[in-house]
This record gives sequence, C-alpha cells and structure tokens, in this order.
Amino acid sequence: MSEQLINEKLNELDSITDMETGKPTIPVTVVLQEGKNLFNWCQKDKEILIRAGLDWKLVEDLPLRTDALKVSQANWKSEYKTYKDCQEEWKSAAPVAFNLRDELVHYFYHAFYNNQGEYAKVKRIDEGSTNADMIQDLIELSTLGMKHTAELEEIGLDISLLDTARAKSFELSELLSKVNGALSETSPLLKVRDKAYVHHKQAMDEIRRVGQFAFRKDEDRFNG
Repeated sequence: MSEQLINEKLNELDSITDMETGKPTIPVTVVLQEGKNLFNWCQKDKEILIRAGLDWKLVEDLPLRTDALKVSQANWKSEYKTYKDCQEEWKSAAPVAFNLRDELVHYFYHAFYNNQGEYAKVKRIDEGSTNADMIQDLIELSTLGMKHTAELEEIGLDISLLDTARAKSFELSELLSKVNGALSETSPLLKVRDKAYVHHKQAMDEIRRVGQFAFRKDEDRFNG
C-alpha cells in the first residue's frame, strides 16, 4: 500500500472528531496478521459473501485499514520509546537537581539569616516539593543568588552553581514536559492509533459476521 494512501487514511481518521476510539485487547501484531489472513481467506468466497449482504468494498478497503493501523502503531511506539528514554533520563537527573536545590537553600538560609526580606523569599521558595516546584525553585534561587554573590561567596558557595541551577531549570522543564506529555491519553498519536484500531476492527467484525452467517453449515469456511 502506498505511503500516500496510508497517510490520507490516517488524516481522514484524525479529522473525525466524534469517532469511537478503543484500545486493542490483544497485541496489535496479532490484529494485523488476522487482518491479512481474513482478507486472503475471503477472496474465494466473494460471490457468496456478496449474496449474503456483504459490501465488498469493505474487503477491498481492509488492506489499507490494516496498513493504517500498522503505521499508526509504529508512530505511537516511536513516541512511547521517546517517553521511556526521557523517563530514564529524568530518573537520573531529578535527584541531582533536587540535591542542588537543597544545597542552595541551605546556603541561602545561612547567608540571609539577618536579612528579613531575603530570608522570607528563601522560605517561600522552600515551600514546594514537587518536580515542578523544584524546577521553578532552581531559577528563582539562581536569580536571587546573583544579587548577593558577595555574601554567598563569603560563606563558601561555589557561585558557578547559580549558573548551573538556571541551566538545569530550563533543561529539566523541557524534559519533564516530554515525560508528562508522551504517555498522556491525550497524545495525538495515541488517539490516531486507537481510531485506526477501531476502523480496522469494524471491517473485520462485519466481514466475519456475514461470513459466519453465509457458512453456518460449512465448518471449515465458518471457522476461517
């Protein structure tokens, strides 16, 4: 099947906003093979199936539906792999970033102990403990620290950590958005995959339904 036809099918499915979606209950590889098997199996029964009420265009469209499901699954799996890679990267990076945040807070509390206004800012920054809080804390600590480099150097802080904190804030914000977004149920690629699965299943179910009616007295053809 041509790539153009497959993309046209996927774009068509994506544009149907009220289309039913569903999750595969068996591996997609099995679904794809069943689609190919059924298409080949019913070729010799064309006339009988048409007389039984099957719209043969559904059979003719089945290979395209199968290929559309295959491509949409591959697209989704690629995104899922990106998610898994980002998740592993996050698992390594996050503890280091939290330690950096805690280290800066520790220094800042000490440096601003007699500066009520700045001490209050540090206390406010120190309130949150989520991933998003940590990312925001790093850039706020960097900004605050740059205004007081002399005091912080005096108590032994490596001032380069302020630049590190700022860079980490931007870096981890991007990474966390990938971690949170790729596996989301709202993922566009996942939605298209689910639509392609339902589109494929609708054709398979109808062909099987008519076939099982037409061959209810022929066990071999019925099973096929």
